[in-house]
Amino acid sequence: MDLTILYRGPLASCDYDCPYCPFAKRRDSRAQLTADREALERFTGWASEQSDDRLSVLFTPWGEGLVRSWYRRALTELSRLPHIQRVAIQTNLSGRTDWLADADPERIALWCTYHPGQTPYDRFLGKCRELSAKGIRYSVGVVGLDEHLDEARRLRAELPDAVYLWVNAAEGHTYTDEGAERWTELDPLFPYSRDPHRSAGLPCRTGESVISVDGDGTVRRCHFVKAELGNLYDGSYRRALGPRACPLAVCDCHIGYVHLESLPLYDVFAGGVLERIPAAYGTGTPPDGLVVPNPSRRALPLLEP
Repeated sequence: MDLTILYRGPLASCDYDCPYCPFAKRRDSRAQLTADREALERFTGWASEQSDDRLSVLFTPWGEGLVRSWYRRALTELSRLPHIQRVAIQTNLSGRTDWLADADPERIALWCTYHPGQTPYDRFLGKCRELSAKGIRYSVGVVGLDEHLDEARRLRAELPDAVYLWVNAAEGHTYTDEGAERWTELDPLFPYSRDPHRSAGLPCRTGESVISVDGDGTVRRCHFVKAELGNLYDGSYRRALGPRACPLAVCDCHIGYVHLESLPLYDVFAGGVLERIPAAYGTGTPPDGLVVPNPSRRALPLLEP
């Protein structure tokens, strides 16, 4: 079985405090950190044993994982396993990068976000250059707020051409056509992020070849649909896998709508869906151009969930 897993354990602590972050942060106690480590080690052990399957894993923690040794260890260990196609994590890139020397660069990847005001620009850019020097696959992105535009332009100019810079629409923010164009100049795929995608009743790969797993092993189709499909560790989720239509009215997060079959994003990101790297950037050389299919959402009726 080919299966993509979005894992999100109980970790919620972060070394940043971004005012636009939609996640409710907390300061994790020692007991909470221990619980998160034990949950992650249990998941890593399970994934290691699934040698009859082909797994891809994206860690999407509420907080920052790579400042914790157990996330670095999990990524390193999973990257060395032949049945793991890709292991990736969303990160603010605030931690060190030397641990990546022990990982398999063919299987590990980072989805990095730059947060102006939370870290010095030169420090973040230096971390990106370290990843490039180590031959690590990574994408870099920013939240599309007006106050971030100048630094985003600077980042695009100073990153290697072969590194994809993505832009996330700010949650709850409405973009004029003129404003959206400024971000599209930086990220040709920004139109897919600009507005929520109408998804109700439309086929989605989540719940069939993509699942969400929490620290207890509860399996759901994605992070945004609460209905449970079973548990990872007793295998009950397997009999629940199958094609499903989305029950929600809209999907407005990349880790959700990238799996909608009504959108062409599996072709756009072929080989780099987990780490958000378009196929045009996957060769390690600057793309001649990024062909952007028109987002199909504009032609879709809004259905009741």
